[in-house]
Amino acid sequence: MKSAIRTRRPLALAVAALVGLPLAISGCGTTASASSTDAVKEISVMDYYNNEPDKSFIGDALTACGTKAGVTIKRETVPGKSLISKVLQQSSSKTLPDVLMLDNPDLQQIAATGALAPLSDFNINTADFAPGVLSAGTYKDKVYGLAPTVNTIALFYNKDILAKAGVTPPTTWDELKAAATKLTSGEQYGLAFNANPTYEGTWQFLPVMWSNGGDEKNIDTPETAQALQLWTDLVKDGSVSSSALNWTQADVKDQFMAGKAAMMVNGPWQIPALDKKTTLQYGVVKIPVRDASQTAVAPLGGEVWTVPQTGNKAHQAKAAEVVACMNSDENQLAMAKVRNTIPSKSSLAAKFATDNPKLATFTDLIKTARARTGELGEGWPAQATKIYTAIQTALTGKASPADALKQAQGQ
Repeated sequence: MKSAIRTRRPLALAVAALVGLPLAISGCGTTASASSTDAVKEISVMDYYNNEPDKSFIGDALTACGTKAGVTIKRETVPGKSLISKVLQQSSSKTLPDVLMLDNPDLQQIAATGALAPLSDFNINTADFAPGVLSAGTYKDKVYGLAPTVNTIALFYNKDILAKAGVTPPTTWDELKAAATKLTSGEQYGLAFNANPTYEGTWQFLPVMWSNGGDEKNIDTPETAQALQLWTDLVKDGSVSSSALNWTQADVKDQFMAGKAAMMVNGPWQIPALDKKTTLQYGVVKIPVRDASQTAVAPLGGEVWTVPQTGNKAHQAKAAEVVACMNSDENQLAMAKVRNTIPSKSSLAAKFATDNPKLATFTDLIKTARARTGELGEGWPAQATKIYTAIQTALTGKASPADALKQAQGQ
Protein backbone atom coordinates (compact mmCIF):
# COMPACT_ATOMS: atom_id res chain seq x y z
CA MET A 1 0.00 0.00 0.00
CA LYS A 2 2.01 2.93 -1.18
CA SER A 3 0.98 5.89 0.83
CA ALA A 4 4.32 7.67 0.89
CA ILE A 5 6.34 9.47 -1.78
CA ARG A 6 9.53 7.53 -2.30
CA THR A 7 12.96 9.06 -2.58
CA ARG A 8 14.67 8.86 -6.00
CA ARG A 9 17.65 6.57 -6.45
CA PRO A 10 20.07 6.63 -9.42
CA LEU A 11 18.19 5.32 -12.44
CA ALA A 12 20.86 4.87 -15.07
CA LEU A 13 21.62 1.19 -14.43
CA ALA A 14 17.99 0.28 -13.89
CA VAL A 15 16.85 2.00 -17.06
CA ALA A 16 19.67 0.36 -19.00
CA ALA A 17 18.36 -3.00 -17.80
CA LEU A 18 14.94 -2.11 -19.16
CA VAL A 19 16.03 -1.22 -22.67
CA GLY A 20 16.90 -4.75 -23.73
CA LEU A 21 14.04 -6.53 -22.02
CA PRO A 22 12.71 -9.66 -23.73
CA LEU A 23 8.95 -9.86 -23.89
CA ALA A 24 7.55 -12.37 -21.41
CA ILE A 25 4.69 -13.22 -23.73
CA SER A 26 4.32 -16.17 -26.03
CA GLY A 27 1.74 -14.67 -28.37
CA CYS A 28 -0.55 -11.77 -29.09
CA GLY A 29 -4.32 -11.84 -29.13
CA THR A 30 -5.57 -14.49 -31.54
CA THR A 31 -8.36 -12.18 -32.68
CA ALA A 32 -5.94 -9.63 -34.16
CA SER A 33 -4.13 -10.26 -37.41
CA ALA A 34 -0.41 -9.53 -37.77
CA SER A 35 -1.08 -6.72 -40.22
CA SER A 36 -3.61 -4.99 -37.96
CA THR A 37 -1.30 -5.35 -34.98
CA ASP A 38 1.64 -3.92 -36.93
CA ALA A 39 -0.48 -0.91 -37.87
CA VAL A 40 -0.71 0.23 -34.24
CA LYS A 41 1.73 3.11 -33.70
CA GLU A 42 0.62 4.46 -30.31
CA ILE A 43 -1.11 3.10 -27.23
CA SER A 44 -2.44 5.00 -24.23
CA VAL A 45 -1.52 4.22 -20.62
CA MET A 46 -3.01 5.50 -17.37
CA ASP A 47 -1.54 5.12 -13.87
CA TYR A 48 -1.35 7.00 -10.57
CA TYR A 49 2.43 7.33 -10.31
CA ASN A 50 2.23 11.11 -10.43
CA ASN A 51 4.97 11.75 -7.83
CA GLU A 52 8.72 11.32 -8.10
CA PRO A 53 10.68 9.12 -8.28
CA ASP A 54 8.00 6.69 -9.46
CA LYS A 55 6.64 9.05 -12.11
CA SER A 56 9.93 9.14 -14.02
CA PHE A 57 11.05 5.59 -13.35
CA ILE A 58 7.75 3.99 -14.35
CA GLY A 59 7.63 6.31 -17.35
CA ASP A 60 11.06 5.13 -18.46
CA ALA A 61 10.00 1.50 -18.03
CA LEU A 62 6.84 2.05 -20.09
CA THR A 63 8.79 3.82 -22.81
CA ALA A 64 11.29 0.95 -23.01
CA CYS A 65 8.48 -1.61 -23.18
CA GLY A 66 6.70 0.44 -25.81
CA THR A 67 9.87 0.52 -27.90
CA LYS A 68 10.15 -3.27 -27.72
CA ALA A 69 6.51 -3.55 -28.79
CA GLY A 70 7.05 -1.08 -31.63
CA VAL A 71 4.68 1.57 -30.30
CA THR A 72 4.83 5.03 -28.75
CA ILE A 73 3.44 5.35 -25.24
CA LYS A 74 0.93 8.14 -24.62
CA ARG A 75 0.84 8.25 -20.81
CA GLU A 76 -1.52 9.97 -18.38
CA THR A 77 -0.87 10.08 -14.63
CA VAL A 78 -3.71 10.95 -12.27
CA PRO A 79 -3.95 11.36 -8.48
CA GLY A 80 -4.54 8.03 -6.74
CA LYS A 81 -7.71 9.20 -5.02
CA SER A 82 -9.38 10.06 -8.33
CA LEU A 83 -8.24 7.08 -10.41
CA ILE A 84 -11.18 4.74 -9.79
CA SER A 85 -13.86 7.36 -10.37
CA LYS A 86 -12.15 8.28 -13.64
CA VAL A 87 -11.86 4.63 -14.69
CA LEU A 88 -15.57 4.05 -14.02
CA GLN A 89 -16.45 7.16 -16.00
CA GLN A 90 -14.25 6.10 -18.91
CA SER A 91 -15.68 2.61 -18.83
CA SER A 92 -19.18 4.05 -19.14
CA SER A 93 -18.16 6.33 -22.02
CA LYS A 94 -16.02 3.62 -23.67
CA THR A 95 -12.87 5.76 -23.54
CA LEU A 96 -10.65 3.50 -21.42
CA PRO A 97 -6.88 3.57 -22.06
CA ASP A 98 -5.15 0.64 -23.72
CA VAL A 99 -3.12 -0.15 -20.58
CA LEU A 100 -4.44 0.55 -17.10
CA MET A 101 -2.66 0.35 -13.76
CA LEU A 102 -4.80 -0.34 -10.67
CA ASP A 103 -4.05 -0.65 -6.97
CA ASN A 104 -4.58 -4.36 -6.41
CA PRO A 105 -7.61 -4.05 -4.05
CA ASP A 106 -9.44 -2.11 -6.79
CA LEU A 107 -9.05 -4.74 -9.50
CA GLN A 108 -12.05 -6.78 -8.37
CA GLN A 109 -14.40 -3.81 -8.57
CA ILE A 110 -13.27 -2.88 -12.07
CA ALA A 111 -13.16 -6.46 -13.37
CA ALA A 112 -16.71 -6.99 -12.10
CA THR A 113 -17.93 -4.26 -14.48
CA GLY A 114 -16.57 -6.16 -17.48
CA ALA A 115 -14.06 -3.39 -18.23
CA LEU A 116 -10.99 -5.66 -18.25
CA ALA A 117 -9.81 -8.47 -20.51
CA PRO A 118 -8.51 -11.74 -19.00
CA LEU A 119 -4.75 -11.94 -19.57
CA SER A 120 -5.22 -15.51 -20.81
CA ASP A 121 -6.75 -14.00 -23.95
CA PHE A 122 -3.22 -12.89 -24.86
CA ASN A 123 -1.30 -15.94 -23.65
CA ILE A 124 0.54 -13.90 -21.01
CA ASN A 125 2.54 -16.25 -18.80
CA THR A 126 1.35 -16.15 -15.16
CA ALA A 127 3.57 -18.99 -13.92
CA ASP A 128 5.90 -18.50 -10.94
CA PHE A 129 4.04 -15.51 -9.49
CA ALA A 130 3.58 -15.71 -5.70
CA PRO A 131 0.11 -17.09 -4.78
CA GLY A 132 -0.97 -13.85 -3.11
CA VAL A 133 0.02 -11.86 -6.19
CA LEU A 134 -2.11 -14.00 -8.49
CA SER A 135 -4.98 -13.88 -6.02
CA ALA A 136 -4.84 -10.09 -6.01
CA GLY A 137 -5.08 -10.02 -9.81
CA THR A 138 -7.80 -12.66 -10.12
CA TYR A 139 -11.55 -12.23 -10.47
CA LYS A 140 -13.82 -15.26 -10.80
CA ASP A 141 -10.92 -17.62 -11.49
CA LYS A 142 -9.44 -15.51 -14.29
CA VAL A 143 -6.29 -13.39 -14.00
CA TYR A 144 -6.91 -9.81 -15.11
CA GLY A 145 -3.84 -8.06 -13.72
CA LEU A 146 -0.22 -8.73 -12.80
CA ALA A 147 1.99 -6.76 -10.42
CA PRO A 148 5.70 -6.50 -11.31
CA THR A 149 6.55 -5.86 -7.66
CA VAL A 150 4.67 -5.94 -4.38
CA ASN A 151 5.05 -4.76 -0.79
CA THR A 152 3.75 -5.37 2.71
CA ILE A 153 4.35 -4.14 6.25
CA ALA A 154 6.60 -5.21 9.11
CA LEU A 155 8.03 -3.97 12.41
CA PHE A 156 10.89 -1.47 12.25
CA TYR A 157 12.95 -0.92 15.39
CA ASN A 158 15.61 1.58 16.42
CA LYS A 159 18.70 -0.53 17.17
CA ASP A 160 20.34 2.03 19.44
CA ILE A 161 17.23 2.67 21.55
CA LEU A 162 16.50 -1.03 22.01
CA ALA A 163 20.12 -1.85 22.81
CA LYS A 164 20.33 0.92 25.41
CA ALA A 165 17.17 -0.39 27.09
CA GLY A 166 18.33 -4.00 26.91
CA VAL A 167 15.36 -4.95 24.73
CA THR A 168 15.49 -7.50 21.90
CA PRO A 169 13.11 -7.23 18.92
CA PRO A 170 9.80 -8.82 20.00
CA THR A 171 8.36 -11.87 18.29
CA THR A 172 5.15 -12.42 20.31
CA TRP A 173 2.39 -10.14 21.56
CA ASP A 174 3.53 -10.48 25.19
CA GLU A 175 7.06 -9.55 24.16
CA LEU A 176 5.73 -6.63 22.13
CA LYS A 177 3.71 -5.25 25.04
CA ALA A 178 6.62 -5.66 27.47
CA ALA A 179 9.07 -4.03 25.05
CA ALA A 180 6.72 -1.16 24.22
CA THR A 181 6.17 -0.45 27.92
CA LYS A 182 9.89 -0.48 28.72
CA LEU A 183 10.71 1.71 25.74
CA THR A 184 8.12 4.36 26.63
CA SER A 185 9.66 7.29 28.47
CA GLY A 186 9.04 11.03 28.39
CA GLU A 187 8.26 12.07 24.81
CA GLN A 188 9.32 8.67 23.48
CA TYR A 189 6.67 6.04 22.85
CA GLY A 190 7.52 2.38 22.60
CA LEU A 191 5.58 1.83 19.38
CA ALA A 192 3.88 3.78 16.62
CA PHE A 193 1.23 2.56 14.23
CA ASN A 194 -1.57 4.02 12.12
CA ALA A 195 -5.12 3.43 13.32
CA ASN A 196 -6.85 6.17 11.36
CA PRO A 197 -10.40 5.78 9.97
CA THR A 198 -9.35 4.88 6.42
CA TYR A 199 -8.34 1.74 4.52
CA GLU A 200 -4.80 2.50 5.67
CA GLY A 201 -5.87 1.94 9.29
CA THR A 202 -7.38 -1.39 8.30
CA TRP A 203 -4.24 -2.32 6.36
CA GLN A 204 -2.03 -1.82 9.42
CA PHE A 205 -4.32 -3.92 11.62
CA LEU A 206 -4.56 -6.90 9.26
CA PRO A 207 -1.27 -8.58 10.30
CA VAL A 208 -2.35 -9.03 13.93
CA MET A 209 -5.87 -10.02 12.88
CA TRP A 210 -4.89 -12.50 10.18
CA SER A 211 -1.94 -14.02 12.05
CA ASN A 212 -4.29 -14.75 14.95
CA GLY A 213 -6.82 -16.54 12.76
CA GLY A 214 -9.20 -13.62 12.28
CA ASP A 215 -11.14 -13.47 9.04
CA GLU A 216 -12.57 -10.50 7.16
CA LYS A 217 -15.79 -12.34 6.23
CA ASN A 218 -16.90 -12.01 9.84
CA ILE A 219 -14.96 -9.77 12.23
CA ASP A 220 -17.21 -10.58 15.21
CA THR A 221 -15.01 -13.45 16.41
CA PRO A 222 -12.79 -14.11 19.47
CA GLU A 223 -9.67 -14.20 17.26
CA THR A 224 -10.24 -10.71 15.86
CA ALA A 225 -11.31 -9.44 19.30
CA GLN A 226 -7.99 -10.64 20.74
CA ALA A 227 -6.12 -8.73 18.03
CA LEU A 228 -8.09 -5.54 18.63
CA GLN A 229 -7.58 -5.95 22.38
CA LEU A 230 -3.83 -5.85 21.74
CA TRP A 231 -4.12 -2.59 19.81
CA THR A 232 -6.40 -1.16 22.51
CA ASP A 233 -4.12 -2.18 25.38
CA LEU A 234 -1.10 -0.56 23.75
CA VAL A 235 -2.91 2.77 23.39
CA LYS A 236 -4.59 2.55 26.79
CA ASP A 237 -1.36 1.98 28.71
CA GLY A 238 0.42 4.81 26.88
CA SER A 239 2.86 2.65 24.92
CA VAL A 240 1.31 4.01 21.71
CA SER A 241 0.24 7.63 21.32
CA SER A 242 -3.50 8.27 21.07
CA SER A 243 -2.57 10.36 18.01
CA ALA A 244 -2.35 7.02 16.19
CA LEU A 245 -6.10 7.43 15.69
CA ASN A 246 -5.32 10.17 13.14
CA TRP A 247 -1.79 9.40 11.93
CA THR A 248 -0.99 8.33 8.40
CA GLN A 249 1.85 5.92 7.68
CA ALA A 250 3.97 8.94 6.75
CA ASP A 251 3.26 10.43 10.19
CA VAL A 252 4.32 7.15 11.80
CA LYS A 253 7.59 7.29 9.85
CA ASP A 254 8.20 10.86 11.01
CA GLN A 255 7.72 9.86 14.65
CA PHE A 256 10.20 7.02 14.24
CA MET A 257 12.78 9.18 12.49
CA ALA A 258 12.49 11.85 15.19
CA GLY A 259 13.21 9.29 17.91
CA LYS A 260 9.72 9.69 19.34
CA ALA A 261 8.90 6.04 18.69
CA ALA A 262 11.30 3.18 19.34
CA MET A 263 9.41 0.83 17.00
CA MET A 264 6.90 1.30 14.21
CA VAL A 265 4.66 -0.65 11.87
CA ASN A 266 5.40 0.43 8.31
CA GLY A 267 6.43 -0.58 4.81
CA PRO A 268 9.60 -0.68 2.70
CA TRP A 269 8.68 2.49 0.80
CA GLN A 270 9.88 4.38 3.92
CA ILE A 271 13.43 3.01 3.61
CA PRO A 272 14.82 5.80 1.37
CA ALA A 273 13.70 8.45 3.87
CA LEU A 274 15.08 6.45 6.80
CA ASP A 275 18.41 5.98 5.06
CA LYS A 276 18.79 9.71 4.58
CA LYS A 277 19.22 10.05 8.34
CA THR A 278 22.66 8.51 8.62
CA THR A 279 22.59 8.46 12.44
CA LEU A 280 19.50 6.24 12.46
CA GLN A 281 20.36 2.58 12.81
CA TYR A 282 17.30 0.41 12.33
CA GLY A 283 16.30 -3.19 11.81
CA VAL A 284 13.17 -4.88 10.46
CA VAL A 285 11.37 -7.98 11.79
CA LYS A 286 7.98 -9.53 11.25
CA ILE A 287 5.06 -8.08 13.18
CA PRO A 288 4.78 -10.23 16.33
CA VAL A 289 2.23 -13.04 16.57
CA ARG A 290 0.15 -13.91 19.63
CA ASP A 291 1.72 -17.34 20.02
CA ALA A 292 5.17 -18.36 18.78
CA SER A 293 3.63 -21.31 16.94
CA GLN A 294 1.59 -19.01 14.67
CA THR A 295 2.66 -17.92 11.18
CA ALA A 296 2.95 -14.23 10.45
CA VAL A 297 0.47 -13.28 7.73
CA ALA A 298 0.70 -9.82 6.19
CA PRO A 299 -1.42 -7.96 3.62
CA LEU A 300 -0.21 -7.69 0.04
CA GLY A 301 0.32 -4.24 -1.41
CA GLY A 302 1.23 -3.23 -4.93
CA GLU A 303 -0.22 -2.24 -8.28
CA VAL A 304 -1.35 -4.45 -11.14
CA TRP A 305 -1.19 -3.74 -14.86
CA THR A 306 -4.24 -4.63 -16.92
CA VAL A 307 -5.60 -4.63 -20.49
CA PRO A 308 -8.99 -2.90 -20.67
CA GLN A 309 -11.76 -3.99 -23.01
CA THR A 310 -11.47 -1.11 -25.46
CA GLY A 311 -13.02 -2.94 -28.41
CA ASN A 312 -9.87 -2.45 -30.48
CA LYS A 313 -8.27 -5.90 -30.71
CA ALA A 314 -5.09 -4.65 -32.39
CA HIS A 315 -4.51 -2.11 -29.62
CA GLN A 316 -5.29 -4.71 -26.97
CA ALA A 317 -2.70 -7.07 -28.43
CA LYS A 318 -0.02 -4.38 -28.27
CA ALA A 319 -1.17 -3.38 -24.79
CA ALA A 320 -0.74 -7.00 -23.69
CA GLU A 321 2.86 -6.95 -24.93
CA VAL A 322 3.53 -3.90 -22.77
CA VAL A 323 1.89 -5.50 -19.71
CA ALA A 324 3.97 -8.64 -20.22
CA CYS A 325 7.13 -6.59 -20.62
CA MET A 326 6.44 -4.65 -17.41
CA ASN A 327 6.30 -8.02 -15.63
CA SER A 328 9.44 -9.55 -17.15
CA ASP A 329 12.16 -10.88 -14.83
CA GLU A 330 14.54 -8.05 -15.71
CA ASN A 331 11.90 -5.41 -15.14
CA GLN A 332 10.77 -6.90 -11.85
CA LEU A 333 14.33 -6.88 -10.49
CA ALA A 334 15.05 -3.36 -11.74
CA MET A 335 11.80 -1.97 -10.31
CA ALA A 336 12.20 -3.78 -7.00
CA LYS A 337 15.69 -2.44 -6.42
CA VAL A 338 14.92 1.16 -7.31
CA ARG A 339 11.48 1.31 -5.67
CA ASN A 340 12.22 -0.72 -2.50
CA THR A 341 9.60 -3.31 -3.39
CA ILE A 342 9.68 -7.09 -3.82
CA PRO A 343 9.74 -9.02 -7.13
CA SER A 344 6.44 -10.83 -7.64
CA LYS A 345 7.95 -14.01 -9.04
CA SER A 346 8.93 -16.57 -6.42
CA SER A 347 12.03 -17.64 -8.36
CA LEU A 348 13.45 -14.11 -8.12
CA ALA A 349 12.76 -13.52 -4.43
CA ALA A 350 15.58 -15.48 -2.75
CA LYS A 351 18.44 -13.89 -4.66
CA PHE A 352 16.82 -10.49 -4.36
CA ALA A 353 16.65 -10.83 -0.56
CA THR A 354 20.34 -11.80 -0.46
CA ASP A 355 21.33 -8.85 -2.61
CA ASN A 356 19.04 -6.43 -0.69
CA PRO A 357 19.24 -7.41 3.01
CA LYS A 358 17.11 -4.49 4.21
CA LEU A 359 14.23 -5.99 2.25
CA ALA A 360 14.79 -9.59 3.36
CA THR A 361 12.02 -9.59 5.99
CA PHE A 362 9.52 -8.17 3.52
CA THR A 363 10.60 -10.69 0.89
CA ASP A 364 9.98 -13.53 3.34
CA LEU A 365 6.57 -12.16 4.28
CA ILE A 366 5.44 -12.08 0.65
CA LYS A 367 5.51 -15.90 0.62
CA THR A 368 2.45 -15.98 2.93
CA ALA A 369 1.03 -12.51 2.23
CA ARG A 370 -2.68 -12.36 1.48
CA ALA A 371 -4.59 -10.26 -1.01
CA ARG A 372 -7.18 -8.12 0.71
CA THR A 373 -9.78 -9.02 -1.92
CA GLY A 374 -8.89 -12.73 -1.92
CA GLU A 375 -12.02 -13.80 -0.05
CA LEU A 376 -14.53 -10.99 -0.55
CA GLY A 377 -13.69 -9.69 -4.01
CA GLU A 378 -15.51 -6.47 -4.73
CA GLY A 379 -17.09 -6.75 -1.27
CA TRP A 380 -13.78 -5.93 0.42
CA PRO A 381 -14.18 -2.11 0.69
CA ALA A 382 -17.37 -2.43 2.75
CA GLN A 383 -15.76 -4.86 5.17
CA ALA A 384 -12.56 -2.82 5.35
CA THR A 385 -14.72 0.11 6.46
CA LYS A 386 -16.24 -2.03 9.21
CA ILE A 387 -12.76 -2.98 10.43
CA TYR A 388 -11.44 0.57 10.75
CA THR A 389 -14.73 1.68 12.29
CA ALA A 390 -14.36 -0.98 14.99
CA ILE A 391 -10.74 0.05 15.59
CA GLN A 392 -11.76 3.66 16.13
CA THR A 393 -14.61 2.69 18.45
CA ALA A 394 -12.40 0.48 20.61
CA LEU A 395 -9.36 2.75 20.75
CA THR A 396 -11.45 5.76 21.78
CA GLY A 397 -12.99 3.73 24.62
CA LYS A 398 -16.55 3.91 23.31
CA ALA A 399 -16.91 0.13 23.47
CA SER A 400 -14.87 -2.93 24.31
CA PRO A 401 -13.01 -4.51 21.37
CA ALA A 402 -15.51 -7.39 21.24
CA ASP A 403 -18.51 -5.04 21.31
CA ALA A 404 -16.95 -2.67 18.79
CA LEU A 405 -16.46 -5.54 16.36
CA LYS A 406 -19.97 -6.84 16.93
CA GLN A 407 -21.45 -3.42 16.28
CA ALA A 408 -19.39 -2.86 13.15
CA GLN A 409 -20.12 -6.31 11.72
CA GLY A 410 -23.84 -5.72 12.16
CA GLN A 411 -23.82 -2.42 10.28
